[in-house]
Amino acid sequence: MSHTGPVTEQRLEAERARLAVSDSPTAPWRLWGPYLAGRQWGTVREDYSAGGDAWTSFPFDHARSRAYRWGEDGIAGICDVHGFLNLGLALWNGRDPILKERYFGLTNNEGNHGEDAKEHWWVVDGTPTHSWMKVLYRYPQTEFPYAELRSMSAHATRQDREPELSDSGALDENRFFDVEVTYAKAGPTDVCAVLTATNHGPDAAPLHLLPQLWFRNTWAWGRDDRRPHLTASAQDGWSRVTAEHGALGRYTLHVEGSPVLLVTDNETNEVALFGAAGNPTRYTKDGVDRHVVSGEAGACQVVGPGERSAPGTKAAAWYSFGSVQPGGTVTVRLRLVEGDGHPDAFGPSFDEVVGARSAEADEFHRTDLDPVRAGVVRRAMAGLMWTKQHYRFRTSDWLEGDPGKPAAPTSRKSPHARNSHWRHFDVADVISMPDEWEYPWFAAWDLAFHTVPFARVDPAFAKEQLLLLCREWLMHPNGQLPAYEWEFGDVNPPVHAWAALQVYRSEPTPDRKFLAKVFHKLLLNFSWWVNRKDADGSYLFEGGFLGMDNIGPVNRSEPMLGQWRLEQSDATSWMAAYSLHMMEMALELARVDDSYEDVATKFVEHFLSIADAAAQFGSGGRGIWDETDGFCYDVVSRRLPDGSVESKPVRVRSMVGLIPVLACAVLEPWVDAEVPGFTRRLEHLLARRPELARFITREPDGRALLSLLDERKLRLVLTRMLDEGEFLSPHGIRSLSAAHREGLEVQIADQEHRMGYEPGESHTPMFGGNSNWRGPVWFPTNALLVEALRTIESFHRGRFHVELPTRSQRQVTAGRAADELVRRLVSLFLPDSDGRRPSDGKRVESTDSPLWREHVTFSEYFDGDTGEGLGATHQTGWTALVASLLTDRRHTTNQ
Repeated sequence: MSHTGPVTEQRLEAERARLAVSDSPTAPWRLWGPYLAGRQWGTVREDYSAGGDAWTSFPFDHARSRAYRWGEDGIAGICDVHGFLNLGLALWNGRDPILKERYFGLTNNEGNHGEDAKEHWWVVDGTPTHSWMKVLYRYPQTEFPYAELRSMSAHATRQDREPELSDSGALDENRFFDVEVTYAKAGPTDVCAVLTATNHGPDAAPLHLLPQLWFRNTWAWGRDDRRPHLTASAQDGWSRVTAEHGALGRYTLHVEGSPVLLVTDNETNEVALFGAAGNPTRYTKDGVDRHVVSGEAGACQVVGPGERSAPGTKAAAWYSFGSVQPGGTVTVRLRLVEGDGHPDAFGPSFDEVVGARSAEADEFHRTDLDPVRAGVVRRAMAGLMWTKQHYRFRTSDWLEGDPGKPAAPTSRKSPHARNSHWRHFDVADVISMPDEWEYPWFAAWDLAFHTVPFARVDPAFAKEQLLLLCREWLMHPNGQLPAYEWEFGDVNPPVHAWAALQVYRSEPTPDRKFLAKVFHKLLLNFSWWVNRKDADGSYLFEGGFLGMDNIGPVNRSEPMLGQWRLEQSDATSWMAAYSLHMMEMALELARVDDSYEDVATKFVEHFLSIADAAAQFGSGGRGIWDETDGFCYDVVSRRLPDGSVESKPVRVRSMVGLIPVLACAVLEPWVDAEVPGFTRRLEHLLARRPELARFITREPDGRALLSLLDERKLRLVLTRMLDEGEFLSPHGIRSLSAAHREGLEVQIADQEHRMGYEPGESHTPMFGGNSNWRGPVWFPTNALLVEALRTIESFHRGRFHVELPTRSQRQVTAGRAADELVRRLVSLFLPDSDGRRPSDGKRVESTDSPLWREHVTFSEYFDGDTGEGLGATHQTGWTALVASLLTDRRHTTNQ
């Protein structure tokens, strides 16, 4: 997925200069960023229950009163890279029963389709050093319908749509405030912030804005008793909060005007939550909430003019706007500065900084795309950059419990306790998350896809992220990459090498040092796959769910009944592709160091062995290819008493049968010229095993195509993939063939199972039921299919044609097929003939109101028939791949 940069070198001057020095201790432009989580409650890190139910262990209703152990959350907030000091927004409309300090949503057990944020907010803009950031939050003027949203979802079935905030009537007649939060850095440790709230309703309405500054609680757990503190001072016309931290140093928050300053402590209210006899401190985390909403005297310190507070660890500046008129706007300005503060915090330089950073962001994102497409790219990248989060977790401490708290439950001592085999895991880094709210934790294959669009604007960060998952404090000693927080030991598809190659190729100057670093670590990971997921050395792989949750009729992560084993089309094909990517990396490194020639040969031999095994079904073997259907399937097999193997295909046409298309690579003529030892060894291998030559197609000019599927099989698979009655939807490739609309029954391990095409939300609870691979369009696999078609085109150069759509009698090249797939994918975010984006579907964003229509959303996946965005609503993780597709110069659909 190579591309050119978004803008010219000249236009990037200001932001590129910041990027160039951003890792320097003298100009740490990345020190402050959007690293504060959108949700910390209900995460595995904060679960200290015996039963391991994270959602009920730390529910939303506890969050305002209970200190977090491992992180913090907030609305449109920022923090330092260590997560020590946090700045975020709280609001109150005068009607809500609690202060609005964090986004509300339902847990997996409460939502009819799993976890589900019940708020509206959009990341509007950003730059990679976070010198410029903008977020818009939509806050109802009526009482927020917490109970009603829970009730609506409880009464909805899996066949029903997810009830949303707009369904409750809370936003009718535009009775909401749009609260825009803008950050502009005057320097690496000098952040200007502007909070602007506009009343879009027909009547005047009250609003309280409470920007908050607080420390993450690091002192209450018995492992580090050092306690930071902050103090608030109020004078006539100016106010400030001074924060002191042993590692971070001193920071001063200037707040404009004369708000009421409130100071409390980020400590759990043990009395209110657990009926304790007393609290560890006089003031608790919910002190500001209790003072503002309930008028509770003594809940926090109230700092009057000329006064200075006693030390605390959480402070708020309370701006009370008694009546904001219809169409009226109120503004609050803040400035967070290292040291004792700024001598003229809100003087002319403040607006100059905001204006300059805004103009520089326009320059940075300037492109030759039309304005609509350019807007999609800019919003996608803004969301991707915003979902960087500080992620801190030490598994050994979590398993053992903290000395300052009650002992960990005995279930944590079990060898089967969650993540008990990952005691080495000890991370405190900024990591790209799949989603700010619904997935506020990393996932290995998600992150790999994130790095591809990141490489457009910040290749250094993209490389850092790929290397991070391979570092010794994350990667298991056995070579496994951690999958995701709920189960580090689960298995995601091995796409790390593919992503590393994409990032490597995105830069004009080859960074072979990066490539070598990631290659050496992936050698360990590849060995883990071979040793753990190819149990009998058959070159047919198992792997479990492999990130595609409910793609199969059964839970593929659970053992088969009896002696049956499930050998997977996708796992086998992922490993074939992985072998080729490792081969390509080794060849690239061998151009300057011939010691890599041998290992390149090892990987091409491994690929050819996998290809040979995968081709055997129907001819005495048990491979994934089914000649009867001309498609690839998972296979269940068992060894019979006589030593023979009984195999049966699982004839469900799904994405697992398309993954074999991805396993292809081109050997360019430079390989013969620059890495001759590889060529000699490959020829020697083919002389010894001539049957493997069928997986290599050669051209007289020295080019060669390695492919898991030969041309005949590839055409058969593509015939189904490009059939609008099967996989080809108006907006990309479906994850399950629409030919299964009426459902089908398959036998697996002597049991009958039924499944069918579900274009939208999941109808089953498998893997929590909060995502669906039985019909919707998913960006990551679609992007890989586009790349595979481009690889085929790069070899055949216009000579390989397919019918698109199937039965249309319209023949196109593989490259044009990739173009058409890209066109369908990006059309999700572009207005159609009615002026509506397909991704908006029937959601409130599809209304005629420009207040909604101007905001494009990036969902987790998309309805296989209509294109409506579904699942997580801020998935500008891998869905940000649309930015790469729109800016890829290898196709013409970006014009």
